[in-house]
Amino acid sequence: MRQNDTLTSANSRLSLSDFSQLTKFRLSITVVVSSIAGYFLAVETVHYPTLLLLVIGGYAMVGASNAFNQVFEKDLDKLMLRTQNRPLPAGRMQPNTALFIGVTLTLIGIGTLYVINLKTAFFASFSIFLYACVYTPLKQKTSLSVFVGAFPGAIPFMLGWVAATNEFGIEPGVLFMIQFFWQFPHFWAIGWLMHDQYQAAGFKMLPSGARDHSTAFQTVFYTLWTVVISLLPAFLYTGALILSLSAAIVVGLLGLFFLFYALRLMFLKTDQAARFLIRASILYITGIQLVYVLDKFFIQ
Repeated sequence: MRQNDTLTSANSRLSLSDFSQLTKFRLSITVVVSSIAGYFLAVETVHYPTLLLLVIGGYAMVGASNAFNQVFEKDLDKLMLRTQNRPLPAGRMQPNTALFIGVTLTLIGIGTLYVINLKTAFFASFSIFLYACVYTPLKQKTSLSVFVGAFPGAIPFMLGWVAATNEFGIEPGVLFMIQFFWQFPHFWAIGWLMHDQYQAAGFKMLPSGARDHSTAFQTVFYTLWTVVISLLPAFLYTGALILSLSAAIVVGLLGLFFLFYALRLMFLKTDQAARFLIRASILYITGIQLVYVLDKFFIQ
């Protein structure tokens, strides 16, 4: 009996681990946090039932996108060291099971977000469609897939604002643009670091197709645009989305930090420089979201 209980417990842990890998738990949580930041920026008083629905629906939609992506790329994932141990290529989960999970999470996500408002459910649904049905197949055809993938990747930050207000205007538009432009240096740095593995799977992720000056220069270019757009709220042209002078200085310093590591990649062109840029990009987007929220509630 004890042996059976031990086996059942081990299988449960394995199943939970596989579900976590299929839905990319850590990535999904960061996306949800981005949505929460957008929500906080739009409200004066937090409505906790709406916030809870946003968390559940947001995780379900991101998890569904990742599940569909892994179903479609299960054979390609076998070719890359970083993805070989995912539940589908490793054979621990059947494609039909993963597909069922993806469909179930989609229904949960759409239904939950629809309770908030129709616009939130629409943008989230559009995000799943772009990620699974356009971005995923394009990865083997053209590096423009990163451009397409930046759209669903940029939706979460603005989704929180739309969930809070049921409106899409200049404020969520700016939040969208920040995360849209940010994704290019972030994913090109990943593409630089994983270039050989991506090539083995036939993925075209770098804009020039190679770890060269052109790719590095474009990385710097999009980093600069990200920094500029993140400072727009300080100039009071972005409706209710406003940054105080002190917050703008902090955002600007974070931007210089981000830009430094992008320039470092352009000059050094090494894997280590790409690895540092990945970390800098994550610190940057997390940092400015935190500064935006703290500025709204404690500084302005």
